[in-house]
Amino acid sequence: MSETYTFALSENVNREHVFYKNRYGITLAGDLYTAKDMDKNQKYPALVVGPPYAGTKEQGPGVYANELAQRGFVVLAFDPAFMGESGGEPRHVSSPDIFAENFSAGVDYLGCLSFVDREKIGAIGICGSGGFSLAAAAIDTRIKAVVTASMMDMSAMRNTMTPEQLQETKKQLNEQRWKDFETDTAEWIPSFPETPAESIPDGLDPMSAEFFSFYGMKRGHHPNARGNFTTTSNLAMMNYPLLTYIKEISPRPIMAIVGTDAMSKGFSMAIYESAAEPKTLIEVPNCNHVDLYDDITKIPFDKIESFFKENLK
Repeated sequence: MSETYTFALSENVNREHVFYKNRYGITLAGDLYTAKDMDKNQKYPALVVGPPYAGTKEQGPGVYANELAQRGFVVLAFDPAFMGESGGEPRHVSSPDIFAENFSAGVDYLGCLSFVDREKIGAIGICGSGGFSLAAAAIDTRIKAVVTASMMDMSAMRNTMTPEQLQETKKQLNEQRWKDFETDTAEWIPSFPETPAESIPDGLDPMSAEFFSFYGMKRGHHPNARGNFTTTSNLAMMNYPLLTYIKEISPRPIMAIVGTDAMSKGFSMAIYESAAEPKTLIEVPNCNHVDLYDDITKIPFDKIESFFKENLK
């Protein structure tokens, strides 16, 4: 079991490695965070926290769980299927359906703990998990409230292409399917080095450089989070839009948190506009995309705590 975390565990918090299955039978690995002074004869509100796209539970989800466990929540941080210490083959596959299911599987697990009030379960999705958490909540009425942080809709990338580019991309990805079949290996090209780099490589576009500053360097580097998914995973993301039914989350509330300096800000603004009431938008000043992964001086934990305590009741 990996013990590589990008943050220090609070002396007031217990962390337990747990394993449970999703409805596809894939074993998911999680970390369960609880306050050390928690009375297990009582029932508590609970949260399931998903990582950034290609991230892992030992990074941002653990940062959120570590803080919110001290504020009275039972918190589950998980590795998505096919990633980290979770099961699923081939490795590094991305699936819009299964990645949304990861959240519902976490609700399954939390709701069957004796010290969790199954009527008081919420979800937090960071970056790509923001889209997956919303997709899960649209169909899973057990999720009573959702917070997204630096949200990105990974299924919306097709909208950045011209019709000609879209067709060419489909052709290339389907040609790759033949190569994968012939070699019995799903192509996966990681984005980040095996060991932390000392500096950001030259020539990266601004968004890639920002991601590298977290995943590729000591700040957020983790051996289970080297970025990217199997090449043909993009086919599923292009074909299954995640947020078609976002209005059906209402009357359960959504809170979208975004940095004012985040280049991904447009995603949060778009889902805020698309969602039905009740909804809240929190803009954090002087904050970029990855700051909401781990910067506890910028992540608005007081507002997150208040949001869930008000709505998980």
